[in-house]
Amino acid sequence: MRDTLDGRTALVTGGASGIGAASARALAERGARVTVADVDADAAEETAGEIGGVAWTVDFADTTALDDLRLDVDILVNNAGIQSVAPIQDMAPATFRHMQKIMVEAPFLLIRAALPHMYAHGFGRVINVSSVHGLRASPYKSAYVTAKHALEGLSKVTALEGAEHGVTSNCVDPGYVSTPLVQKQIADQARVHDMSESEVIERVMLTESAIKRLVRPDEVASLVVWLAGDDAAMVTGASYTMDGGWSSR
Repeated sequence: MRDTLDGRTALVTGGASGIGAASARALAERGARVTVADVDADAAEETAGEIGGVAWTVDFADTTALDDLRLDVDILVNNAGIQSVAPIQDMAPATFRHMQKIMVEAPFLLIRAALPHMYAHGFGRVINVSSVHGLRASPYKSAYVTAKHALEGLSKVTALEGAEHGVTSNCVDPGYVSTPLVQKQIADQARVHDMSESEVIERVMLTESAIKRLVRPDEVASLVVWLAGDDAAMVTGASYTMDGGWSSR
């Protein structure tokens, strides 16, 4: 088995920052040709430029634009996501629907677009950046928890259908990662819980974690890269937690 990704093509959604940018860099370092897909055009261009990749400016909430898409990629990393924190009765229906589009419909359409190429070449890696919230629930996150649970199911079906074609599909399930998305969420959680931001980190975000720190984006990227390689050929339909022990409880 080869220990590089030379000759492989990869697409990372939400690839301009946080976990996505870390994953794009790690894949490129291993030799993959990476497309950085993000709604932020300038940030996508910057990240793609750093790694010798290609930028794709795209709004994954506009899912109808993806209906007829075809992707010639060997590795698909579904990472794009957003968060909204509110009690169910206060969650705007439009917000709930918007989040399902970005984190459920778009991954489905991208997988659908990529599988013909993967099947034709007898190789494919679908890596879905889920969350510990794909396996566990927390209050005030109805839209996010729903979306991540759905992504877990989609990943498993993809694994079953893709197995005979050399395609694997797995989820990476981190706890709270030190990203711009989480930094924004700290303020939202402080408002909902009527706490200071430091109290949110200690008493909400890390209360279930045995290791009392946020996950680093590069740690998540290291798992993404391993799943993309030949050594993970027998790993499919799995959900890999990187949550500091949260889901052990």
